[in-house]
Amino acid sequence: MKGDKNLWVLVFVCIINSLGFGIIVPILYSYGKTFGVTGETLGVLTASFSIAQFFATPVLGSLSDKWGRKPLLVINLAGTCISFILFAEARSMIMLFAARILDGLTGGNVSVAQAMVSDTARPDNRARRFGILSSAFGFGFVIGPAIGGLLNRYGMQVPFYFAAGISLIGTLCSLFFLKETNPPDKTKKDPEKTKFSFTALVTTLKRPIIGTAVFTGFMLTMAQFTMIIGFQTFSVDVLQINPTQIGILYAGFGVSGIIMQLCVPLFTKWFSSKSMILLLSTFLCLVAMFVTGLTNQFIPFVIGICIYGLFNGLRNPMLNAIIADHIDHKEQGKILGINQSYASIGQTLGPVTAGFAALLSVHAIFFLSSCYILAALLLSIRLKKKE
Repeated sequence: MKGDKNLWVLVFVCIINSLGFGIIVPILYSYGKTFGVTGETLGVLTASFSIAQFFATPVLGSLSDKWGRKPLLVINLAGTCISFILFAEARSMIMLFAARILDGLTGGNVSVAQAMVSDTARPDNRARRFGILSSAFGFGFVIGPAIGGLLNRYGMQVPFYFAAGISLIGTLCSLFFLKETNPPDKTKKDPEKTKFSFTALVTTLKRPIIGTAVFTGFMLTMAQFTMIIGFQTFSVDVLQINPTQIGILYAGFGVSGIIMQLCVPLFTKWFSSKSMILLLSTFLCLVAMFVTGLTNQFIPFVIGICIYGLFNGLRNPMLNAIIADHIDHKEQGKILGINQSYASIGQTLGPVTAGFAALLSVHAIFFLSSCYILAALLLSIRLKKKE
């Protein structure tokens, strides 16, 4: 019961954290334009966060193995709060970059939260708990942009102050209500496990099951963020629907993923192998994405995107559970941090490669996303054999 109480406190913290990030998404570009941000520099601004997160997340995860999860989660949330205040108080483009880099350097929220869930989970309920955590993050990302657009009417700085405020609430909730799941004295027996070297970013990929799972997640993340660019381009240039309709459609995509994440217990009941669930869901994502690239019509496009959104929702719970099942307790933070590092790079490379595909046609973006999913499917087959 104690573990469940901690899980729900963590879920509340994750909703607040992702809500703060989602709020600034729709107004980031328009706000940045006042400081000279262009379409090109917006990409660099976005990438600065991902690059900083790539290097910082595994370090933060490793430190959580050594010092405990709670202090690192509090530090990460506090860093996010400060970054939003820097955004609101920005007077130049340099301050915008400083804010995004700070947020990236303290961007270990996801991996530390995942490690806290894994600390108290059993192999038979680990996927379900990861599914609940993923749905908490997803919920904040879905409703955050709508709140951000609404708050922007009262001033361009208001959404950033609001995001800082709710990040502060998350920090305080973590500080006063969250129970430590990995007390520091547990790791003193084996300090070698908690040491981190950046060579681990490469050596982890060589580990038979863990490396395959991490790289599978990287490919599926690239596929998703490639698809998002295609989604935006197709909606405007081909379907010619208005921003409100695009927002509703995107929210539907997000909600479908949340629904599937909450249904994880059903899948783990039907299938004893997590890698088999991952394999089947990846196959259905591939079919849905490929069909989406063939259509010019609204209804087939919506059906394809929703089917993709549904089964893509199984990605993180299954991969995180597979990784957690095959690592030592003393290195959970480090390995889950490395997993998040590759996901952050996938979030950057996906849109970049989608831009090149768009030079051919809008349909080429969906076919490129299909290629990434196909690679992930082959990796999933390999993962099933190794597991």
